[in-house]
Amino acid sequence: MQASRGKKRAVKPNRTILGRTLVLMTVCGIVAFIVLALQLFKIQILEHDHYESLAVGQQTRESAVTAERGAIYDRNGKVLAMSAPVDTVFISPHEIQIYKEDVQLIARTLSEVLGVDKNDILEKAKDTDSWYKVISKKVESDKADKIRSFINDNGLLGVHLEGDTKRYYPYSNLACHIIGFVGEDNYGLEGLEFLYNEELTGKNGRTIRLENGAGTDMLFKDFQNYYDAEDGSNLTLTIDVSIQSYIEKHLEEAVANYDLQNGAACIVMDPKTCEVLGLASLGEFDLNNYLDVSDEVKAQLAELEKTDEDEYDEKLAEARLRQWRDKAVSDTYEPGSVFKTITLAAALDSGAVTTADTFYCEGSMEVPGRDTLMCWASYGHGTQTLAEAAQNSCNVAFTNIGITMGAETFWDYIGAFGFFEKTGIDLTGEADSLWWSKDVFCDSYNLSSLAAASWGETFTITPIQMVTAMSAVCNGGYLMKPYVVKSISDAEGNVVKVNEPEVIRQVISGETSRTVNKILESVVSEGTGKNAYVAGYGIAGKTGTSTNTVLEAMGGQSYILSFCGYAPADDPQVIVLVLLDSPGSGTDVYPSGGNMAAPVVGSIITDVLDYMGYEPRYTSEELEMIDVKVPNVAGMSVEDATDVLNHDGFSVRIIGEGSSISDQLPAAHSKIAPGSEILLYTESNAPDKLTTVPDLSGMSYSTAQERLEAVGLFIESSSGATDTSTVVSTQSSEPGSSVPYGSVIKVTLIDSSIQGHY
Repeated sequence: MQASRGKKRAVKPNRTILGRTLVLMTVCGIVAFIVLALQLFKIQILEHDHYESLAVGQQTRESAVTAERGAIYDRNGKVLAMSAPVDTVFISPHEIQIYKEDVQLIARTLSEVLGVDKNDILEKAKDTDSWYKVISKKVESDKADKIRSFINDNGLLGVHLEGDTKRYYPYSNLACHIIGFVGEDNYGLEGLEFLYNEELTGKNGRTIRLENGAGTDMLFKDFQNYYDAEDGSNLTLTIDVSIQSYIEKHLEEAVANYDLQNGAACIVMDPKTCEVLGLASLGEFDLNNYLDVSDEVKAQLAELEKTDEDEYDEKLAEARLRQWRDKAVSDTYEPGSVFKTITLAAALDSGAVTTADTFYCEGSMEVPGRDTLMCWASYGHGTQTLAEAAQNSCNVAFTNIGITMGAETFWDYIGAFGFFEKTGIDLTGEADSLWWSKDVFCDSYNLSSLAAASWGETFTITPIQMVTAMSAVCNGGYLMKPYVVKSISDAEGNVVKVNEPEVIRQVISGETSRTVNKILESVVSEGTGKNAYVAGYGIAGKTGTSTNTVLEAMGGQSYILSFCGYAPADDPQVIVLVLLDSPGSGTDVYPSGGNMAAPVVGSIITDVLDYMGYEPRYTSEELEMIDVKVPNVAGMSVEDATDVLNHDGFSVRIIGEGSSISDQLPAAHSKIAPGSEILLYTESNAPDKLTTVPDLSGMSYSTAQERLEAVGLFIESSSGATDTSTVVSTQSSEPGSSVPYGSVIKVTLIDSSIQGHY
C-alpha cells in the first residue's frame, strides 16, 4: 500500500512535467510559426519584388530591341541625318563550351569577316561563365549576312547577332556644325544631335525569353515576351541644303583665294523671321567620320606620333575640338565697322542726328580718356553728310555721332539690340559677349569706351548676335529670336511641335529702319561696300575690318574681315554675314572687309535670291553692263544666227564655209560679258582641245576680257562693274591651269581705289 502511494506520487510529477512540456512545445511551436509566418510575409509580401526579380533574372534572358533614332531633314524634306539597321555580333562562351563548338573555327571566321584580331576573340571565349562577349558593333548588312550564313551552315548556338542602328549623314560635311554627331552608343555628342537627343532617341524595346536549368532557351512561344521599341521623333530644320551648299562653296573659295589662316564663317537668315537658312564654319569635318582630322593636321602630327604618344594624343584631341567648334556661334570677335550700323540706327532713332546733319573729318580727333583717335583714312574725309559718313565708314564722324547721342542712350540701344545677352538660338555652345561695365562706359570724364564702341572696337560679340541685330535694323526694327529647328514630328509623321518666329522687342521704328536701309544701299552702290554690288539686286550692307587680338598676341598682325549685307534693300528677303579670319600675306588683295568679304557676300546673295526665284530689277545703266546669256543658235542658218546674236549685243566669227550652224562657243545658256565674240562653226563641231588660263590679277575688266578671248576663253563677272578703277581680284580657274577651249572664267572684281581698314 505504501508502495502504491509512492507510485501515485511519482506519476503525478511526471504528468506535470509532461503537461508543462506540451505547453512549452505548443508555445515554442506557436512562436516558431509566428516567426516563420513573419519571415514568409517579409519574403512574399514586403520583399516580393526583390525576390521575383532575382528569380526572373535566373530564369530569363533579356535582349534589347533598339529604337530607331529620329531623322533630321532640311526645310524641303531632304535627309540630313538618318539611322539604318546594323548588327552587333557577340559570342556566348558558356554556350560554346556546353555545346562543344569549335572555338578555333569561330575565332578564325569572325576575324576574317569582321576584321577583328583572332587572339582577342579567343581570349574572350575563355570566360566560359559569360553568356555575352561583344566581338564587333555596328556591323553592316553585307558582313552580317556572312555571319548569319556561317552560323546556319555550322549549326552554331554560341554565336549571335543583335539588332542595332547606325547613324548616317548623306551629305557628309554639309552643315556639320549644325547637325552634330552621335557616339558609338547613338547618344548625341554635338550640335542638334546633342541638344535634341531626348526627342531623337526614342525608347528601346526588349525581348524576354525563359531559359531552363542548363541555361539554354526554352524555345516555345509561351515562354517569350516581345515589347516594341518606340522610335524617336524627327526634326525638320529651317536650313536649306541648296543655300547651305552655296555658302560652303563660296567660303571654300575664299579660304583658297585669300589663304585664310584661321578659317571662315557665314550665316544666312531670313531677316523678317530670323530663320537660319544656312550656317557654316570652315574648316568643316565629315560627320560620318567625326574623329578624323584633315590631311594637313595629320602631316603636322606625323612626326609627333612616332616620338611622343602622350603629346600626340593631346594635340590630336585639340585638333578635333577645333574642327568641331562653330565659329558662327561659339567664337567672339570685335565686329569693327559693321557695328557702325548699330550706331547709325540708334542715333537716328533717338533723334540725336538727322539725315540733314553734316560731320567734318580731318583724319583724327581728340577724345577725353584716350590718345588721339585716328580715322582709317588719315588724310581725312572733310565735310560729309550722314549718308556720306556711312559710305566712307568714317571713324571720326561715327565717334562724334556716338558722343552726340550720349553714353546712357547708346548703352540702352546696345542692350535693346541684344548684345548683352545670348540670342537663345537652338544650337550648342553659344558664347557670351564681353563688354565694359555700365559705370565705365558711361563715365563722363572718360569717353574712350563710348568712342571705341561707336565704330565697333574693344569689345567682343558673337557673329550670331551681329546678324540678328542687323536683321532688326533692316526688317522694320524688330529683334527676333534666331532658330534652326522648324518643327518636330513623331515616328508616324505627325507634327507635335512647331517653332514660330518670336519677336523679342521692337528696337527702332519702321521709319528709322527704312532710312538706314537707304543709307546702307548707298554704301554698296557708292561707298566702301561697293565690292558687294551686283546689278539688279539692290544690296545694302556694311564692311568691317577688326584685329584678331588672340592671334595678334601670338605675334604679327592679323585681321578678321567681315561684311553684313541684305537684299533687296527696300524689302529684305535674305541677310548674309561673312567672316574671313586672318588672310595670308601672299595675296595681292588689300586685306579689308570691303575688298575680301564684301564680294563673297555679293556672290552668296546672288545665288540665294536666284534660287528663291527673285527676278533682278535692272536700271537702264545696269542693262548695258550685265553679263548676257548666250542663246542657242545650233541648227540655224548663218544669217539667222548672226541676227539673233547681234540683237543680244554679241559679235560673231564664222568658222567654216557651210550655210548652217553645227556648233558654237561658248555653249548655249552660258553667261558672258556683253559684246563678246561668239564662235560659230558651220562644218564641224567645236575643237576638243585644252587651253591655258592666263593670270588676270589686277587687270581691268576689259583687259581681262581681251586676254581671255585671245586664248579662246570667255569672261563672266557677278557684279558687271566696269569702272576704270575696277580690277580682277580672283578667278574661278587657277592661272596656268588647263581648261577646255571655249570655257567661261568667272572673275571677282574689286574697286582698287579703296584701300583701308574700314
